Amino acid sequence: MRLPPTPSALVVLLAQIATRTSSFVHAAAPTQGNYDGPYRPQIHFSPPQNFMNDPNGLLRDRNGTYHLYYQYNPTDLVAGNQHWGHATSGDLYHWVNQPIAIFPPNNDSQVFSGSAVIDVNNTSGFFPDQDDGVVAIYTLNTPTAQVQEIAYSTDGGYTFTRYPGNPVIDSNSTQFRDPKVIWYEDHWAMVVAYSQDFVIGVYTSPDLKTWSHASNFTHHGLLGLQYECPNLVKMPVEGGNDTMYVLTISINPGAPLGGSITQYFPGTFNGTHFTPVDGAARITDFAKDNYAGQFFYGIPDGEDALSIAWSSNWQYAQNVPTAAEGWRSSMSVPRRNLLTDTAPTGWDLVSLPYDLSPVLGDQLAARDNLGNGVLDVNYSTVASNALYFEANVTGLTGVSSAATINFTFSNPESGESIRGGYFFGGDFWLDRGRIQGFDNPFFTDKFSVSSPLRADGTWTLSGVIDRSILEVFVDRGAHSATSTFYATQPLTSFTLSTAGLPDAASVSVVVYALKSVWENTDSA
Repeated sequence: MRLPPTPSALVVLLAQIATRTSSFVHAAAPTQGNYDGPYRPQIHFSPPQNFMNDPNGLLRDRNGTYHLYYQYNPTDLVAGNQHWGHATSGDLYHWVNQPIAIFPPNNDSQVFSGSAVIDVNNTSGFFPDQDDGVVAIYTLNTPTAQVQEIAYSTDGGYTFTRYPGNPVIDSNSTQFRDPKVIWYEDHWAMVVAYSQDFVIGVYTSPDLKTWSHASNFTHHGLLGLQYECPNLVKMPVEGGNDTMYVLTISINPGAPLGGSITQYFPGTFNGTHFTPVDGAARITDFAKDNYAGQFFYGIPDGEDALSIAWSSNWQYAQNVPTAAEGWRSSMSVPRRNLLTDTAPTGWDLVSLPYDLSPVLGDQLAARDNLGNGVLDVNYSTVASNALYFEANVTGLTGVSSAATINFTFSNPESGESIRGGYFFGGDFWLDRGRIQGFDNPFFTDKFSVSSPLRADGTWTLSGVIDRSILEVFVDRGAHSATSTFYATQPLTSFTLSTAGLPDAASVSVVVYALKSVWENTDSA
């Protein structure tokens, strides 16, 4: 994690003032938030108040509870004064806001991004009488250096004690951050970014306290202006029992579409060295609002890897109009991930929503075969103003490249809409340019991705829209797009249409309301 450049001396001064207020943040109770605003997502996590960015320390504990820590400024609606916020969930949708988990040790430092692990074997020595102790590994940002520190929790990850021997990796650099730690066979392994050197360092440790440099992964893929937030995860391969490793690297600024983006590299890891399968740079998301994604620690081998990302972009994250509701930024829906070998490009990271059943509401519409037709759904009475839709197309052998499937979410009164579609010649597009509630020169409005048809003549599309965020998943999750939007009036109408399909093609469609996870909760 890195704070974005500040544009003026006034902003610098305000950030310094905000940082100096950190000692006055109350730690004993969770911050309360109002989740009723027209932009406030109802199934995506967002902070109770103020500013949030990168997910940190994602883990599933020994009891099956998911922990989401996150970069949090508890005193302002812009980045700065970084703490680790905290929320917990049993299903990855119904979150309980917890007290802030990790505070900076003084008013001149900030707790930047990092990860957390469960020290089952007490390698650290912090947990002599338990096998569920949690250790957080994070970057402490100071005026003179970024160093790697640890803190430990004996109560399952709710409260932390800073290790008195910090830092565990010292540095004289201000660009050395975002450690992600995993267990590999008989030792801990860390990937960490030497940001402006375009290097991902690999470190190893027997005990989380003493670290040795093992190797570097350098100048791979898209560089942008710096590397950030590396992740290393063991991931299942579709269609068998094989696994591979995936290294993700976020870059900001300097993404192809501007601002921030995340790329990934499938490969092998031997405990000290990561080797990619090829030299290609692959992007996790083809829109503009998916950054610094992190994978959950504690997911057993054989299960799909689970991840959550920050749903914004540093080019405009601190300017979006949700400030009027007292908060800024949301996370993506939780996603399940695996690798698949797709001709002709090779390995793809499949990303799909994690089990939506806890939030699925009434079925609003369904068609077994839409054919070349139109489906209209009025969802103005859905209290959450959130939907899930899915379309499955078969029988596409010999389909015309001009054949299409299109969708639109709109407000009939304001005329605003966000829309997308697929030309069966192989291109998917998304357009948020008809939304009028936010004007910013960097708020790019059109996105597209090449997605050739599979040899079996099938194609899929699914999506989640949640007040001010849309996520779409193309071709069984081989491609995904995350796009925030800020309409002047809520979108209440959904239309899906097809045209030019052959008679043999079949299009099944289903649309569900989504239930708010914040209704009747103590933390709301």
